[in-house]
Amino acid sequence: MELRGYQREAAAPALRGRNCIVWLPTGAGKTRVAVHVCRRHLESRRGGKVAVLVNKVHLVDQHTEKEFHALQDTFKVTSISGDTSHKTFFADLVKKSDVVICTAQILQNALVSTEEDMHVELTDFSLLVIDECHHTHKDAVYNKIMLRYLQRKLSGKQDLPQVLGLTASPGTGGATSFEGAVEHVLQICANLDSEKITSVQDEAQHLQSHVPQPKKQYDLCQERVQDPFGEQLKKMMMQIHQFMEKPHLPRDFGTQIYEQRIVELEKTAAEMFCRKTRVCALHLRKYNDALLVNDSVRMVDAFQCLQQFYSTERDKKDPTEQFLTAMFEENRASLQALARDQRYENPRLRKLEGLLHEHFQPLGTSRGIVFTTTRQSAHSLLSWLQATATLCGPHIRAAVLTGAGYSNQTRHMTQNEQQDVIKQFREGALNLLFSTSVAEEGL
Repeated sequence: MELRGYQREAAAPALRGRNCIVWLPTGAGKTRVAVHVCRRHLESRRGGKVAVLVNKVHLVDQHTEKEFHALQDTFKVTSISGDTSHKTFFADLVKKSDVVICTAQILQNALVSTEEDMHVELTDFSLLVIDECHHTHKDAVYNKIMLRYLQRKLSGKQDLPQVLGLTASPGTGGATSFEGAVEHVLQICANLDSEKITSVQDEAQHLQSHVPQPKKQYDLCQERVQDPFGEQLKKMMMQIHQFMEKPHLPRDFGTQIYEQRIVELEKTAAEMFCRKTRVCALHLRKYNDALLVNDSVRMVDAFQCLQQFYSTERDKKDPTEQFLTAMFEENRASLQALARDQRYENPRLRKLEGLLHEHFQPLGTSRGIVFTTTRQSAHSLLSWLQATATLCGPHIRAAVLTGAGYSNQTRHMTQNEQQDVIKQFREGALNLLFSTSVAEEGL
């Protein structure tokens, strides 16, 4: 495998056996660098063994079938994910393989397992490659693995594997100052026991010529001048707060922060067998979902989100359910009327309609991803597209791409459905995705 000059520069510290992080922009070939390091490592080290860790299941097959396929002419490469039946014999597969590509959770499960067929030690490997290594923080699985590594290193354990991290963006960890961002990056380095972040310096011009950075354009959009639909939802949420007799609950309705607090409240109420609070929290989550949809898509999508929720069979004998259902029924007609009133429609959609119309011409070759915060809004955006006359036609072939994790709020995609959508997008059968953050890495 021939590397470009900037890739050779990025690989150099790892080829010298140092723990390091390779920091290259998207499309610059981080994985290609990792494959090269793995090949050299296995060729130069008798009995060497590599674990390639990823944080999303679909990346296991992607790496196995693409870049790491180049190692299969010489070495035994095995892929294991949560969808793989032989993951229960992980220890045996590790012994028989030169390279194991797996989700981090599979390795973590094997490290803590007491079953002989499953258990492995970090010292069974000579090289750990950690894809999207900026996730090595807080309670992430990567960090649990590296905590075990550091504990063994500090206790004097020998023969621990070399660590190679890969990232396109170390991130800032939510820091709002330069010092905070630096602290976050240093913490990631410490968590990975990395002495160096390798970014391209000498070959920067070569990198730019092969991987031109996309142009950033910011299109500012006005908020709704009036939002009577959203205001009515907030008043209904206040009524639920009063019914719960919890005046100190936060009132930042329609935000991710509010959702997190309500999820915590629901969990606590369930543990304390407080049915009234638990049921109210569940309904508040749905109202908050509707506000998030209203903020990013159409009022009618938000209304349908609530209507669908209240149309499902509920426990009519429960007084809490009776109160909440009656409140929605009292407001249903006025909410529906507001949702149909075009005077209050979302100005963001007009902006998005113009951008899509500009970029997706009948004979064009454009492809794009529209990122949104929730699964519900991704599905709602697809519905909006299909109902917008100026965007209908064979020149826009759109689908939804969301997470595979289970949620009782919205339908999740299976791993096979995810992979099918990604495959169609790569091949051009689809040219537009409405996606949550699942598509940000590894697409």
